Amino acid sequence: MSVYKPESADTANETVLEVTDLKKYFPVTGGILNRHVSDVKAVDGVNFGLESGETLGLVGESGCGKSTLGKTVLRLHDPTDGRIEFLGTDITSTSRSELRDVRRNLQIVFQDPASSLNPRMTVAELIQEPMRSLTDWSTDKRESRTLELIEEVGLNESHLRRSPHEFSGGQQQRIAIARALSVNPRLVVADEPTSALDVSVQAKILNLMDDLQDTYDLTYLFISHDLSVIKHICDRVAVMYLGELVEVAPTDRLFDDPKHPYTQSLLSAVPRASAQSSDDRIVLEGDVPSPESPPSGCRFHTRCPKYIGEVCEDETPELDEIESNHWCACHLHD
Repeated sequence: MSVYKPESADTANETVLEVTDLKKYFPVTGGILNRHVSDVKAVDGVNFGLESGETLGLVGESGCGKSTLGKTVLRLHDPTDGRIEFLGTDITSTSRSELRDVRRNLQIVFQDPASSLNPRMTVAELIQEPMRSLTDWSTDKRESRTLELIEEVGLNESHLRRSPHEFSGGQQQRIAIARALSVNPRLVVADEPTSALDVSVQAKILNLMDDLQDTYDLTYLFISHDLSVIKHICDRVAVMYLGELVEVAPTDRLFDDPKHPYTQSLLSAVPRASAQSSDDRIVLEGDVPSPESPPSGCRFHTRCPKYIGEVCEDETPELDEIESNHWCACHLHD
């Protein structure tokens, strides 16, 4: 199985992350003896790659496995199977003690900044916590780095002495971003970083992340269900359904010419400023199947408006390159 990476005229671009056939199953137990009876297949055979300085958007409905994939890539969840290669090193089975050196280069920004910031710590302590745990920097260096970052994210030195609850949601997310960047990471997983914020604040946070990416040469895996946010910030988009990637393409191409019926349905639901015919809206029938017992064949066939028969039920479509740098898993394109 190939690993999907962007084509680039600059062949010297460094591959930061390669994920091959990654799986994360959560066991389900039952019965009097509480035995293992099945698995929730949250991530089931995912392949993708990321180059330095790139932003890959990961989209899909709630429960499709987006956040689990992001946390598994960071080894916050141990993978069930597959391979995670970071900067050329396989970290799939790296022990917890050995992961300390890797953690400095892998950071995350969570969806809800209020719950991710310790209320008993000041802003200065929050930003310096990763530096104390993951580096051997001196006190002076940690303090100068903290001051640099708090100004980079649009706050000032006086804010360092305050507690997280004294700030608005947007300011709390700025603090969370400063904390994630404190140890100079190479890859940042942004897990719905703007979904808890007002629309006006969302735009400011997205612009901030864009600016910081240029300043610190960051690579983002940006998880969101908001396609307008994805379109604004991402270079490529990966669409996820029931633990599998069904389409991967450059952002403009995916929005202009989606190939998978699931992607088409997602894009048809995006509100538009101009009048939209009801005929353009694709309404999916039925409920999302359980990841504990996904459908056979194409997992989307139970809801697909372009279902073409038994081949959809019996055969699992491969994520194939149907056009240059445009991948799709659908029997319509076999």
